[in-house]
Amino acid sequence: MSKILIIAEHDSNTLNPATAKCASCATAIGGGCDVIVMGSGIGAVAAQAAAVEGVDKVIAVDAEHLAAPLAVNLAAEVVAAADAYSHVLGPSTTFGKDLMPRIAALLGVNQVSDIAAVTGERQFQRPIYAGNAIVDVQAPADAKVVATVRIASWPAAGNGGGAAVEERPASAAASEHTRYVGIKTAGGERPDLQTAARVVSGGRALGSEENFAMIYKLADLIEAGAGASRAAVDAGYCPNDMQVGQTGKIIAPDLYMAFGISGAIQHITGIKDAGTIVAVNKDADAPIFEVADIGLVDDLFKVIPELMELLG
Repeated sequence: MSKILIIAEHDSNTLNPATAKCASCATAIGGGCDVIVMGSGIGAVAAQAAAVEGVDKVIAVDAEHLAAPLAVNLAAEVVAAADAYSHVLGPSTTFGKDLMPRIAALLGVNQVSDIAAVTGERQFQRPIYAGNAIVDVQAPADAKVVATVRIASWPAAGNGGGAAVEERPASAAASEHTRYVGIKTAGGERPDLQTAARVVSGGRALGSEENFAMIYKLADLIEAGAGASRAAVDAGYCPNDMQVGQTGKIIAPDLYMAFGISGAIQHITGIKDAGTIVAVNKDADAPIFEVADIGLVDDLFKVIPELMELLG
C-alpha cells in the first residue's frame, strides 16, 4: 500500500493551487496521502492544506530559517520526514523543479519528472519530444518514488477535506553555505502564470516593449495572467519568466488568448491543455489556428483596443 507525502507550495499566506493538483495525482496512485507545509508563520497555510480533499494529515514544520524558499533548507526537512513514505510528490513549478532534484539526490534515487498520468502504483506516463510522444516510466519496486507532477495535466482536488494538523520542530539547522537574498517577480499583482484561470499572451508581432503594454492592460482588465512567446522574450519585449512553452512554463488555464503568436510547436506544447484557446493573427496560415478553438485573422492593434472597449 502506497503512503504518499506531498510538498506544499505556498507564499506564507496562501496555498498554491498546484498542491491540490498534486493531491489529485496522489489519489490516482492510491493509498494514504499527507502534506508537509514548511515555512515560518504557516498556520493559515496548514489549515488550507488540511481542507484539500484526499489529505489524511498535514505536517507543519514552522521555523524561521524555513521562511525563505531555499531548496537547501527545505530538502533537509523533507528527507527527515520521508522514511515513512513510499512516494514524495512535488509540483512541476519553478519551486518544485528547484526542490525535488535535491531531495532525489539526498535519497539516492532517480527523479520521475512531469507525471501526466498514473497507470500503476509505480507506473506513470509523461510527455517527451515537445509533447509529441508519451513515455511509460516504471520506478523500481525497492526504491522510494520522488516525482514532480505535471500540474497542467491534473485538476485541483476539492476543498472539502478535514485533515488533522500535526506540528513538528525542524529537524535540521539553516544551511551555512547558502543565504537568501530576495525574490522578485515581474508579474506584479497579476495572477501567477502557472495557476491563472485566464492568460493573455503576446508575440513578436507586437513589435516593441512599449506596445507589449497592451497585453498587460488587457490582462489586468480581465484579471488574467500575462504570458509571452519565446520570440517576444528573446526580442526583449518582456521578462523571460513570462515565457510560455516547452522551454518556458507549461500552463492549462480555462482561457488562453494569444495575440500575434504564430504557434511554433514549442509554444503549442505549453498551452495544449488549455480549456479554450483564442488566437488573433494577421497570417491566416499561422499554425496556432490549427489548435485554436476560436481564431480571428485580423490586426491585433485593432482587435485589442476594440476588445478592451467592449469589456470596459
